[in-house]
Amino acid sequence: MLVKDCMTRHPVMVSPTTSAAEAQRIMAENQIRHLPVVGDGKRFLGLITRQRLALKTDAIGSLNIWEISRYLSDLKVRQVMLKAPQVYTVTPDVSVERAAAIMSEHKIGCLPVLEDDVVVGIATQMDILRSFQEMLGLPHEGVRVTVRFPDQPGQFIKLMNVLAEHRWGVMGIGTFPSRRRPGFYDAVLKIPHVTPQEVETAFRAIPEHEIVDIRTEV
Repeated sequence: MLVKDCMTRHPVMVSPTTSAAEAQRIMAENQIRHLPVVGDGKRFLGLITRQRLALKTDAIGSLNIWEISRYLSDLKVRQVMLKAPQVYTVTPDVSVERAAAIMSEHKIGCLPVLEDDVVVGIATQMDILRSFQEMLGLPHEGVRVTVRFPDQPGQFIKLMNVLAEHRWGVMGIGTFPSRRRPGFYDAVLKIPHVTPQEVETAFRAIPEHEIVDIRTEV
């Protein structure tokens, strides 16, 4: 799956001349945490986050209540936004796992999606999480089975042969190195229209393969 398959299209955006108070209202009303800041033609200029809208005590500590009110009403998005060079962005054709890695490495909650500096979407943590759920078949009922096998050529095809032999479909699949057994891989498969007993019987017959977990999930 690519970013363009899971991103939020046509995200809510603001201009750099929008007041900070208005940006905060827009975020609250739409229940969002990030606002791309754009110029003419939706050209990306920066990003507003909830953290950027938090009041800094050193900026208002010496002001009285009237001065604080005036300060807040005059504050514009361009004064508090993260400017474009400071923001990590991706293109629509980046893979979701690469996007997840960027977000994890830099501890950020979203990635504006750009084409030629124009905002075409935004990929948030929730968008990425939903994409992994879909790839593992979570929205649909089926038997979820985790099978552990040696990291050797030809081992994964044994799983595929069992699926083909029983004419079973797969609605979700993922593999990863086994944390508890170096030199082994775990494969997670979501199989519809079968029972756990059928899957367990079929997969336990595969030499060198071990069923680590099996359950029915919706």
